[in-house]
Amino acid sequence: VTTDTVPTDASALEVGGKSAVLMELSSGKILFEKNPHEKLAIASVTKIMTLLLIMEAVDSGQITMEEQVTCSATAASMGGSQIWLKEGETMTVHAIFSTAAVVSANDACAALAEHICGSIDAFVTKMNERAAQLGMADTKFLDCSGLSDDAYSSAYDVALMSRELMKHKRITEYTTIWMDTLRDGKSQLVNTNKLVRHYKGATGLKTGTTQKAGHCLSATAERDGMGMAAIILGCETTDERFGGARKMLDYGFANYAIYTPELDLSALTNVPVLKGTESEVAPEVDLPGAQLIKKGQEKNITCTTEL
Repeated sequence: VTTDTVPTDASALEVGGKSAVLMELSSGKILFEKNPHEKLAIASVTKIMTLLLIMEAVDSGQITMEEQVTCSATAASMGGSQIWLKEGETMTVHAIFSTAAVVSANDACAALAEHICGSIDAFVTKMNERAAQLGMADTKFLDCSGLSDDAYSSAYDVALMSRELMKHKRITEYTTIWMDTLRDGKSQLVNTNKLVRHYKGATGLKTGTTQKAGHCLSATAERDGMGMAAIILGCETTDERFGGARKMLDYGFANYAIYTPELDLSALTNVPVLKGTESEVAPEVDLPGAQLIKKGQEKNITCTTEL
């Protein structure tokens, strides 16, 4: 895509689907939205929350990627996309997690949910609690994989949980895999997210498709130190979701940048103290972090220090 064809104003952006959101990840700022709070079925995009809870369990030391997970009869009985786990089969958290992230395996999600919380129901309770903490007001989870058509979320809420998941840098080791194998090469994994192979800077994240939800996608990418999440729900075709996400990401990268202001700290001289225990005190300043700006705005930014 040449930048000539990318609009400079979000109002000129036309994407399909029932709802869509483009969020810059460091600031959480919404750069484009279309029906952002409409409650919709999101199919396997649900698994973003499942992956988040697993990453949090790993990063907090509750579980390790190397420990073994044993598949229960319940996990083995899941329908939809799966890696055909058999009851009693064991795999490492690492292997089973990669199948959940790459091929959206429902049986893998169920096995991990049971491994962390003892039962799928207990895990789903945790999913809804975490959603509430993140401010996901349009969301109700009923399972850990997105099989239930009565569960719902919104493009805005999917952006919130996508942003939270992307804070765990290790997740991209899994979500950027295009092809992989399992069970010593006997099972092949091919990512359901085509952008991982075809979009520059793609970092993930999750596809979802059911008859009720239509074709859904949370697509994340990073260029020049700036991360974007493009969410599109309720598309009629798979091309519509990938095309819409690509348009939103192109718009974000063409029009925005991350700018870190440089401060001249030489103006901060020590301040004399009258009648104190010390004769002077050194002022301290909270340096402004990276800021999201429209491209070209950096030449209009000045930094001043007021004492």
